[in-house]
Amino acid sequence: MKGPLFYAKILLFGEYGIIKDAKGLSIPYNFYKGALKISDTKNKKAQSSNQKLSEFVDFLEQINSTLVTFNIKQLREDLAKGLYFDSSIPQGYGIGSSGALVAAIYDRYANNRITILENLTRDKLLKLKEIFGQMESFFHGKSSGLDPLNSFLSLPILIHSKDVLEPTGIPSQPQAGKGAVFLIDSGSMGETAPMVNLFMQNMESPSFRKMIKEQFISYSDNCVEHFLKGDVKSLFGDLKRLSKTVLTHFKPMIPEQFHSLWKTGIDTNAYYLKLCGSGGGGYILGFTEDISKAQSVLKDHRLEVVYTF
Repeated sequence: MKGPLFYAKILLFGEYGIIKDAKGLSIPYNFYKGALKISDTKNKKAQSSNQKLSEFVDFLEQINSTLVTFNIKQLREDLAKGLYFDSSIPQGYGIGSSGALVAAIYDRYANNRITILENLTRDKLLKLKEIFGQMESFFHGKSSGLDPLNSFLSLPILIHSKDVLEPTGIPSQPQAGKGAVFLIDSGSMGETAPMVNLFMQNMESPSFRKMIKEQFISYSDNCVEHFLKGDVKSLFGDLKRLSKTVLTHFKPMIPEQFHSLWKTGIDTNAYYLKLCGSGGGGYILGFTEDISKAQSVLKDHRLEVVYTF
């Protein structure tokens, strides 16, 4: 057995902000993907995944049955046959490795599941998000459900606020575009829970809350608007402000070796960096109006282009 593919995602805008009802924009990233497979293979990766899935099933049995139930009997039978999640999505990199797994399990084993072939009303999307949030909390302690939703729908999602979201279109990519969104590998894994906990602690400070509302969320929301309209000039103006704000106020979330690279981008305007997910490691997200210039300045790092302007 091999199940359908579920893709990685990139939260272009909205990290931390969406916890506080800001806008967000999440897109599928088809370069990385995963699928459920049944195989009696004895390789270490498959065995490790099978073991983790067994623990996940124990957790799924505890989820409120009025929200969602699963065909646990079938799931356990498949686990005994060697069910595992065959995935190329790097874990701890902020691009939705657990989200893709959650989407795959829901798609195959949820009873009375909502399918992508239905007319996905606002209520259905919110219910899916709630279900996925409950499921993914096994991996993160707390989850918005957005990553699995993105993977499940395989569509860009525009988040207006916590309770208002919709699939959206994004500007088409010109073949000869010089501008780009790219990923840089920080070389280490990040952990979501400690970073989110740190953010929530910081939010207890009135000055930090003021900065989040008046600067961080304001710039990020503007970026969403500009990006969707294809207004590149305005986008990069707010990206610079956002990048500067993150460097000043979110330093613990930025791997130390990237502090100077972050500042170089702001000082030279060759590129602007921002967090990819919760930070602390994994990927760092970059935006540039000239990818060759960015590659020249960042010559010691491999840039993975995910979108072109």
